Amino acid sequence: MSKPPTLTLPPGARAYRLETARGEFAVHDAGEPRAGTALLVPGFTGSKEDFIALLAPLARAGFRVVAVDGRGQYETEGPRELGAYAQDELALDVLAQAEALGGGAGEAGGVHLLGHSLGGLIARAAVLRDAAPFRSLTIMSSGPAAITHLQQERTRMLIEALAVLDMESVWRAMRDLDPPEAADEATDTAVAEFLHRRWLATVPEQLVATGRQLLTEPDRVGALAAVPLPKHVLSGEADYAWPVPLMDEMARRLDARRTVVAGAGHSPGAERPGHTAQALAAFWHDCGSGAGSGDGTGEGAGNGTGSA
Repeated sequence: MSKPPTLTLPPGARAYRLETARGEFAVHDAGEPRAGTALLVPGFTGSKEDFIALLAPLARAGFRVVAVDGRGQYETEGPRELGAYAQDELALDVLAQAEALGGGAGEAGGVHLLGHSLGGLIARAAVLRDAAPFRSLTIMSSGPAAITHLQQERTRMLIEALAVLDMESVWRAMRDLDPPEAADEATDTAVAEFLHRRWLATVPEQLVATGRQLLTEPDRVGALAAVPLPKHVLSGEADYAWPVPLMDEMARRLDARRTVVAGAGHSPGAERPGHTAQALAAFWHDCGSGAGSGDGTGEGAGNGTGSA
């Protein structure tokens, strides 16, 4: 579960509901699109708040940055039925969000798309369905297929618990399963209360449906590699959901830029936002000059960010 370091929006950022052809989505929106627009898609149990620390540095780099709650996540409503959260449905939502941000087919520039964790799988599905609205794809802390076996066990337990318990009871059970070191993490009271509030506001059917996707996602890297779009694989130097060497290999298969953020785990945007924003802005700027992907730019950028 990503823990934003702050809940305070930077000056000039706005929280509102983005109107799309597939309904309204709660977003945080910062910056002006001098160098382009970026759409940030959160992960499992996540929300737009996971990207708060990236908004200011990316806006300063010249980008309009829009972080979104997907359907059924936190402040975006969603129906109480599993089928509404099929991956194809969520991919269509991302395409509608991109269109609403000016990334329709034929638009100059397009939208830079970033998906974190589960959001990486959803972003990949959107690009495979229709790459036209996008200028680039960044897969952050997300792998080629299903999550690790250990995380599969935890996710199955969560899905089973959601079938018989209310959200508050499941929250308490999850806290009981946290490792001892989790209690020692420096999380201020406001953030702790937010994490609880976000959990209770998330639609349980969304968690069940997307949890099953994490358990069963096939390897679609070959299909994605065939899409002529600049690609970027970014992660921390350790990851509990997908092993870092697996993401290294995925980047090679995609001929993608690879960035490893030193000192970060599964949520580099929250844990090391400065270095993460620097790597994202560099990649997006390079996309404008035609140097967005490939081994020639990928390894150097990754190692440089990782050692910063």
